[in-house]
Amino acid sequence: MANIATRHGLQIVKGGTYASRSFAQPSVVAKPASMRVAHPVRVGRRGVRTYAEAGGSTVVEEKPSARKSGLALMLDDGTRKSHSMAENTAFVTGFFKGIAERESFARLVAGLYFVYEAMEDAFDNCTDEAVKSLDFKELRRLKSLEEDMTYYYGENWRETVKPSPMAQKYVAQIKKIAEEEPVLLIAHQYTRYLGDLFGGQMMGGMATKSLKLAEGKGVSFYNFDDIPDAKGFIEEWYTQMNSLDLPQEIKEAIVDEGNAVFALNIDLFSELEGNAFQSMFTLAWEAIREKLGWSTA
Repeated sequence: MANIATRHGLQIVKGGTYASRSFAQPSVVAKPASMRVAHPVRVGRRGVRTYAEAGGSTVVEEKPSARKSGLALMLDDGTRKSHSMAENTAFVTGFFKGIAERESFARLVAGLYFVYEAMEDAFDNCTDEAVKSLDFKELRRLKSLEEDMTYYYGENWRETVKPSPMAQKYVAQIKKIAEEEPVLLIAHQYTRYLGDLFGGQMMGGMATKSLKLAEGKGVSFYNFDDIPDAKGFIEEWYTQMNSLDLPQEIKEAIVDEGNAVFALNIDLFSELEGNAFQSMFTLAWEAIREKLGWSTA
């Protein structure tokens, strides 16, 4: 049995080679033989993947996804109702109505700017090691939101744009937990950043098309140029989160805060255009679940 040491690109093992972009470091069981290329065929139970090759097959035992255990699983299961979307035409239609007007979309960008300003200021000043370990610079959104604010509101937007009532409520909650129980900021990292990374990219494309925006303009928030492999990045993020040595009661409190954050986002979006913008947030999470193969039950 040999371990694969290469993290990205072509990974070579004794007895076979295969290409992978996984962040996880799988263990490989292969027949002794000369170097040869193995092509993935299927994934079975317990993360065992079989690779077909001339004269037989190579079995690659991959680590189970980090989302299937620990705090990652608790957050997924514990917030399931909060980010489940009603599968009906009216709800989906509302989403498309929500991105049909530039003014409404600009107000969404403004609301998100004030939320992320508070979030990322809290992360900058946080001394909690668990929060700091999950604060990947590639995820930060404030700079991109500043670009979008300039696009929609002009150079003097800082003097003219103020947070809405729901944005103020959201910001107050971030500041409250940052002061009183900063470890709960993990729930905000989980809820917002993961939604941005997967579902947000889908939403950015839809907004560009619907609002007839110039390519790349007004949707900087949704572009993660430093994260070419979103699924692999999220797997690494979950692995890091699961490695945190947190008491059970703290993990449960993080799940509770996660549900509170979902509610704050729904309020923020509903304030703009009712169910139209609420559906944008929910669709973002639906995209995550679909791409990661999560159950929607």
